[in-house]
Amino acid sequence: MKLALCNEVVRDLPFERQCALAAALGYRGLEVAPFTLGGEAFRMPPAERARVRRACRDNGIVVSGLHWLLVAPRGLSITAEDHTVWERTVDVMRRLVELCAELGGAYLVHGSPAQRRIGDAGDRASAAARGEEAWAAVAEAARSAGVVYCIEPLAPRETDFINTLEEAAAIVRRIDNPALRTMIDTSAAALSEREPVSALIERWLPTGLVAHVQLNDRNRRGPGQGADAFAPVLAALKRHGYEGWLAMEPFDYVPDGPTCAARSIGYVAGILEALELR
Repeated sequence: MKLALCNEVVRDLPFERQCALAAALGYRGLEVAPFTLGGEAFRMPPAERARVRRACRDNGIVVSGLHWLLVAPRGLSITAEDHTVWERTVDVMRRLVELCAELGGAYLVHGSPAQRRIGDAGDRASAAARGEEAWAAVAEAARSAGVVYCIEPLAPRETDFINTLEEAAAIVRRIDNPALRTMIDTSAAALSEREPVSALIERWLPTGLVAHVQLNDRNRRGPGQGADAFAPVLAALKRHGYEGWLAMEPFDYVPDGPTCAARSIGYVAGILEALELR
């Protein structure tokens, strides 16, 4: 299992320093939120893309993937009734797939709760169908680019569209494109699923539908900074031979971003080492 840091945790640093810090702490990758690279990162010129790749290479790490895809620019929505907004959103998604591939990333995580909410839409079924259509469209782009696009189940407090692995998996199965999968965010799963996260892994990892894992406590801090137990989660992943990325994604950086990044990897790496020694 490879450990990545979600780069918004240290977004106040220049990207080159983000890479250096992550590498010094032992991370093998940065999971990049495009908005940290600019308001329209999907339009990043070739020279800037090369600079990002060079910063990673010089520090011995990689861009593992992208997440928080639709924070910027403003006004995007995969469920919008306004077809112009919907088309613009899908265009941004396709461009981010291209960006991910060019930066060397392997996956994209579609969380972006505000940009997929259905809310008070008169026809909720139609709104949900528009969201599914957007994912079907971008899945084709992902397959062409050689990356995996993941639908992220999120807690109901974040969004009212796709809250469980069961719901995400149903869409993945209907679209039936190998480049479209789902993933587990441990904080969201702890808040919205009926089973413990370790049980979810036992049930869903063998299906081949789960392509990525993000680690965070339900209190929105890093793993090890709350009451959630991560040893059973990591043990379940190990039992099923998971070899993908584990991305640290806290939202509440205590006491600050760099220290939170250090504590997260120290805690998780310690558990993984103990599991290897069993």
